[in-house]
Amino acid sequence: MKAVAWHGNHDVRVDTVPDPTIEHPTDAIVRVTSSGICGSDLHLYEVLGPYIDEGDILGHEPMGIVEEVGAEVTHIVAGDRVVVPFNISCGHCFMCDKGLMSQCETTQVREYGTGAAFLGYTKLYGQVPGGQAEFLRVPQAQFGPIKVPEGPPDDRFVYLSDVLPTAWQAVEYADIPDGGSVLVLGLGPIGEMACRIAQHRGAGQVLAIDLVPERLERARAHGVEAIDLREQADMPAYVRERTGGRGPDSVIDAVGMEAHGAPIGKLAHRLAGLESFATHRVPLEEAPHAYEIFQKKQDGAFKVLLQP
Repeated sequence: MKAVAWHGNHDVRVDTVPDPTIEHPTDAIVRVTSSGICGSDLHLYEVLGPYIDEGDILGHEPMGIVEEVGAEVTHIVAGDRVVVPFNISCGHCFMCDKGLMSQCETTQVREYGTGAAFLGYTKLYGQVPGGQAEFLRVPQAQFGPIKVPEGPPDDRFVYLSDVLPTAWQAVEYADIPDGGSVLVLGLGPIGEMACRIAQHRGAGQVLAIDLVPERLERARAHGVEAIDLREQADMPAYVRERTGGRGPDSVIDAVGMEAHGAPIGKLAHRLAGLESFATHRVPLEEAPHAYEIFQKKQDGAFKVLLQP
């Protein structure tokens, strides 16, 4: 099969690698139909080289069609359309029973103390082959994959793998008072989705800071007070002014490690289905170029979906 593999800093390639197979009775094999490039993937592209080996397959935002399941996987069958969450959790250990799936004790990477394993994300998170590929072996498939309906395009569901739940949890942690104000730092995919979720959940004022013109305009188009970092010499003072002199009730930091020049170091389906979210849908073979324009914020690249 074809898969996006890491070969060094700023060097990802589409390699031909062996097809995955069922290795454990809790596995499933999924034929990938869409897989996002995440801002977190740029950490691999830029700074996490010491924790990744040449040839490792990238990607943790996949969805597709089930091809085969192991003997202990009963809630999905071949032919089902599924979204695969990025974190690999068993669903039945002490941590999972507490709702702390990111600390799953079955898949926990104890060597590095980083919590549960992730798809396609370095030795720090289990070195599990990822979903930017034609096929994906899904560990712990008796729990993880989410079955979704046939019919609507992948854009309707693929953000359930990472973008939407990550942004939702950020808003949850921010604990915005009903009718209150929130400031979102960074208007990449997570930041913009957090703005949308905050608006839906009753925030009275949503402000956001970025310096990429296209991102500022996207946010303004759905009612966010988007502030251009380059236009404010004293940003804290400006934000206080816009929030009654007190500052926002809550703040969400969605900048990420790859910011350049920034000094600020049914409902789910509806939100995920905003067809305007992805700006680029490209064949898997074009992944190296897609990584480059996403990292450099060129060609209006906001969210890229690879489609094998």
